[in-house]
Amino acid sequence: MLRKSLILKIFDAAYMQRWNDKLRPMDLIELDKQAHKMIIAYFLGKYSEKENDFCWFDLIEGGIFDLLQRLVITDIKPPVFYKIREDQEKYRRLNKFVLEEMESYLNSLGPEFFGRFEKYLLDRENNTTYQVLEAAHNYASYWEFSLIESINPQGFEMQEIAASLKERLLQYRDLPGMRVLEKNPDYRSFIDLGGHLRFQARWSHLQRIPRTSVLGHSLFVAILAYLFTLKIGGVERRCYNNFFTGLFHDLPEVLTRDIISPVKKSIPGLDELIKGIEVEQMDKVVYPLLPPEFIPEIERFTRDEFSNLIIENGQEKKVKSAQDITDKYNKNFFNPRDGELLRAVDHLAAFVEARVAIDNGGISPEFFDAVHSLRGQYRGSKIAGLNFGELYADFQA
Repeated sequence: MLRKSLILKIFDAAYMQRWNDKLRPMDLIELDKQAHKMIIAYFLGKYSEKENDFCWFDLIEGGIFDLLQRLVITDIKPPVFYKIREDQEKYRRLNKFVLEEMESYLNSLGPEFFGRFEKYLLDRENNTTYQVLEAAHNYASYWEFSLIESINPQGFEMQEIAASLKERLLQYRDLPGMRVLEKNPDYRSFIDLGGHLRFQARWSHLQRIPRTSVLGHSLFVAILAYLFTLKIGGVERRCYNNFFTGLFHDLPEVLTRDIISPVKKSIPGLDELIKGIEVEQMDKVVYPLLPPEFIPEIERFTRDEFSNLIIENGQEKKVKSAQDITDKYNKNFFNPRDGELLRAVDHLAAFVEARVAIDNGGISPEFFDAVHSLRGQYRGSKIAGLNFGELYADFQA
């Protein structure tokens, strides 16, 4: 089972400020940037997935490994980091330091996961998967830079930063997905729409430290869902579906905003009405911005996202429980997705947000109510063999 220490370490990315030496219209947070990067990586990856040296499993883990690295080297400015990366020996020593710092947090995931992390930092290949991740990283950085560029017109280093970001983006211009983005403004609008989820604060009516966005929350859910799926021995397609459902499950909220659960549940039928509006707006606003071949999968990630699904004989089928998927359908050709597990992880992420807010001095009754309610809901609960009751008890320690 994952431990409290690792979950809180991942959540530390919600504290990490980006561009904090520049005038900014809002706080720009590392967790949000990494989330936007993975949305872009999904888009680019769909155009490279037939390449022999592309692997979705490696792309997801590469994104997680990049975040873990950033958690350790947070104080190194990007220009300095890129200079270090040019010196292989210094970069290797830096990454060995990262591995030493993260080893104790990753113990609960086993030696195989840590071995892949070590290989990614010290001996990764410059293959299509890595190029997609790097292209997505640079695209997300440039998108952020565009937010601050207009309010720092004569700012220190701004011209140099702009030139550097453009130059690094051009290195990946030959990727099929980058060529498609360059030619199609609708697809760029989809990427932009995903980035807008960072403007929507979770628990927006309450004072909270750290303030997290819908976008950052989505990545937090995605990473935890992926790691839990690894723990139960999920096949690659199950890991893929659980990660990207976590990443995209709140995408409709870019159209309706994040409406807190107590409001949705306080009026009978309101939750269903909001869901209906989300479906209508996705059809009207979001899907026209996507390549037609992407739409069925994005729809699967965002509509009825907490249902357990498989594909059998070419037809989508609901399954009673995540344990049934483990017992009967844990094969790539069933294309399984654990909605039950995703709901539990979504609740766990909300619990962590509320618990950390309290630890940081938050006194709003809503935080205490959420912590008490969710801990009680999952007391003694097991999902797909994972003891969530034990995990919630870990947070009492």
